[in-house]
Amino acid sequence: MDPAIAIVPMGLGHLRQVLDLGHEVYDTTVKPYTSWSLTSVAEHLDSPDNACWVALDSDRVVGFVLGSMEFELRDDWGYLEWIAVAPDMQGHGIAGRLVEACCNALFERGARRIVTDVESSNEASAKLMSRNGFGASTTITLFVRADPAEPDIDAESPDLSPSIKRNLARTGRLRR
Repeated sequence: MDPAIAIVPMGLGHLRQVLDLGHEVYDTTVKPYTSWSLTSVAEHLDSPDNACWVALDSDRVVGFVLGSMEFELRDDWGYLEWIAVAPDMQGHGIAGRLVEACCNALFERGARRIVTDVESSNEASAKLMSRNGFGASTTITLFVRADPAEPDIDAESPDLSPSIKRNLARTGRLRR
């Protein structure tokens, strides 16, 4: 753990660096990260939950976490939606400190549980969440049917972003 890295609440002045770091870390050309955008970040920043934090090395944002008290239709469950650490700063305990800051803020806001989702092939994130007290719980399987008139379009079953899955679940179009 590097004590020189400060974990502070995310502010408007961090917005550009958070967005840029997300574009550096998430491959936005493939799913499930296609929903990473200025809107994604700004909606979290505009939330009253105080669950968005950045890791600062001097004035450089080297990591962030975006959380909220909006998960499904539960007003007592928090959601840790986005987390990233700059590649050159990984392995220094920054992600764990960000998870802890976000979770503490959500528990203070009344969360009884905090949910996060990790893509099945992302072993590093799964280990991070396990080390920080999260346990695997619910698996959602997305069934997709292609239009027979267009069988070659998106032939593989798409992995939807966590926010799209959440929106489908909220509207009842995705069942567990």
